[in-house]
Amino acid sequence: MSQLSNASMNIIIRLHFQKNLITFSEIAKVIGEAGGDVIGIDVISTSKTQTVRDITITVKNQQHGQTVMDEISQQEGVKILSVSDRTFLLHLGGKIEITPKNPIKNRDDLSRVYTPGVAQVCNAIADEPLKAHSLTIKRNTVAVVSDGTAVLGLGDIGPLAAMPVMEGKAMLFKQMADVDAFPICLDTKDPEEIISIVKSIAPAFGGVNLEDISSPRCFEIEERLKAEMDIPVFHDDQHGTAVVLLAGLYNALKLTGKNIESIKVVLNGVGAAGTACAKMLLAAGVKNIIGVDRVGAINRNETYDNKNWTDFAYMTNPENISGSLTDVIIGADVFIGVSAPGVLTVEHLKTMAKDPIVFALANPVPEIDPELAEPYVRVMATGRSDFPNQINNVLCFPGIFRGALDCRASEINEEMKIATAKAIANVVSDDELSETYIVPSVFNQKVVEKVREAVVKAAYESGVARKDLFKEENALVRSY
Repeated sequence: MSQLSNASMNIIIRLHFQKNLITFSEIAKVIGEAGGDVIGIDVISTSKTQTVRDITITVKNQQHGQTVMDEISQQEGVKILSVSDRTFLLHLGGKIEITPKNPIKNRDDLSRVYTPGVAQVCNAIADEPLKAHSLTIKRNTVAVVSDGTAVLGLGDIGPLAAMPVMEGKAMLFKQMADVDAFPICLDTKDPEEIISIVKSIAPAFGGVNLEDISSPRCFEIEERLKAEMDIPVFHDDQHGTAVVLLAGLYNALKLTGKNIESIKVVLNGVGAAGTACAKMLLAAGVKNIIGVDRVGAINRNETYDNKNWTDFAYMTNPENISGSLTDVIIGADVFIGVSAPGVLTVEHLKTMAKDPIVFALANPVPEIDPELAEPYVRVMATGRSDFPNQINNVLCFPGIFRGALDCRASEINEEMKIATAKAIANVVSDDELSETYIVPSVFNQKVVEKVREAVVKAAYESGVARKDLFKEENALVRSY
C-alpha cells in the first residue's frame, strides 16, 4: 500500500539549556538536520549561564516531531521542559463555555432571571410541562452522551479521554446549526445504568446524541432510550454514517446511470455503522446487500453468537451466499467498507461490475489506498478530509437535530433520515456533480438549511412532529 498523505504540523518545545555547554545556533542546527523547520523563537527567561526558550518547529507529523525531540534530548546541556502543538493549545481549558443570553446589569435584571420573578415561570411549567420547550433551554439543547468505549479509532479509552471528542461535537452543533450541545461522559459501561442516567437527565434536553459507545451495547441502549423517552435519540456513529453514505450513493448512481434497486452491494464490517448502513440502504430501495465480517459472508445457514449478525442475515443476502470477501465481491456494483485498513485489494476491484463505486470508510487508514484504487474505480469515497468525497457525519447531525428541535419531533425516524440523505445529495447541483464531488463540503452553508427543511417536512408527514411552527409561541406570548 502506498503511503497516505500527512499534513505538516507545528510543535512548540520549551527548552532549558546551559549556555556554557551548547549554543542556540547548535540546537537549531540539530533541528534542521532532523528535518525540522524553526519558525519562531520566544525567550521565556535568561541568565548568564542558562536560558529557557519556546521554539516553534514545523514537522511532517507526530512521528517526525518525536524524532526531532529525540535528537534535541541527546544534546549535552539541553533539557526539554514541555512540548505542545496548536491542537493541544486549542484544547487548554476545554473548547466550549456557557454564556448568558442576557447580561445581568442591575437588581431588576437579577429579580427577573432569578428569584422572585423566576417563580412565576416555574409555576407556569409546573401547571403545563410542555411550556418547558418554550421557556427553558430544553428547546435548543442536545446532550452528547458517551461512555468512552469506542472513541474514533482509539477504542475503549474511557470517559475522561472521550471528553475532547464530545466537546468538539458540541462545537460543531453550535457553529453549524446554532444548537446548544453539552458533553456528558459517563463513568459506567453498564447499559442499564446508561439508560437510567440518560432518562434521568432528559428534562434538561430536547434531544440526545449518542456517541462512541461500543457495539453491540449501543444497539440496546439506543433502542431502549427511543422507546422509553419522548425526545429524539440518535446514535451518530450508526445513523450519521449511514445517512451521508446514502447521500453519496445517490449521486454516485447518477454518474454511473445505475438503478438503486438493481445494484449489488457488498458491505465489509457488520458492526454498529455497518448494520445501520445496511438498514438505510434497504429502506432506500436496495435489494441485494451482502455483509462480510471476519467469519465471511453473513448468511442464514450459520449460527452466530452475535445476535446482530443473526438479525443481519435475515434482512440481507437474498441468495444466501457464503464465502469470503474475495468470493462475494465478484460482480458487485458497490463496495462499502466500515472495517479495517487493507482488506480491499486491486484484485478485488478488478472482479467488480463495470463502473465500480467504492466507499472505503475506515479511519484514519481506509480499506484501500485511494491512489491505488483510482485506476480501477469510477467513484471513490473515504472518511478522510485529504481525499475527495469525504463521507463526514458533520453533513448530517447538525441539520437533523436543528429540524427535529424546531418541530419538536418525538423521534428521528427512517423517513427523516432518508429525507436528510436526499437533501444532502441535492445540495450538489447537476453542474457540480463529478466523480470527485458527490457530497458537498462540510462548510457549505446550504447543507444545514436544506437538511432542516427536509427533516421538518418528513417529521410532519410521518406524524412525529408535535409543534405548530407558527402558532405556539404567539399563543405563549399572548398568555402573559
